[in-house]
Amino acid sequence: MPSTVTAAEITKAIRNVPDFPQTGIQFKDITPVLADARLFAGAIELLTANFQPGSIDAVVGIDARGFIFAAAAATKLQAGFIPVRKKGKLPYQTIEQDYALEYGHATVAMHTDALQPGARVLLVDDLLATGGTSGAAASLVRKLGGDIRETVFLIELKFLDGRRHLKGFPVRSIVEY
Repeated sequence: MPSTVTAAEITKAIRNVPDFPQTGIQFKDITPVLADARLFAGAIELLTANFQPGSIDAVVGIDARGFIFAAAAATKLQAGFIPVRKKGKLPYQTIEQDYALEYGHATVAMHTDALQPGARVLLVDDLLATGGTSGAAASLVRKLGGDIRETVFLIELKFLDGRRHLKGFPVRSIVEY
């Protein structure tokens, strides 16, 4: 069933918070979308629009807001949900991937048994900004032999060119700034 919610409606609901978490940042607050059941359901429809139940084996979600959308997408697609978390947050054996930040680096992790080789994967996050985290998550999926069918984001900050870290993967976003 096609979504009755449009990207324009979601865009209108996203709240801009100036100077958060630091001066000069224009934070895109998705909580108004989450608080509106119709918009939230519509966002999930839009994020999963290219897939049907059974066409994806696992939805990989990126810590932390990406978990919200990825878990709902996994339920809709009748697929497993796989979390990618910050280093040290997963309780079992993990593989890790470092990535560059503007000043420094960070590390994300995934359980070593999270995916079977050849698993059809949808990678979901709330925001594509510089692309470091999503690129690292995609590397983890690749290391475990997963087949990323699409990377999809509720919001993309196009001026930051995060897609450069996702070369070779289909990338789609619902709302672009």
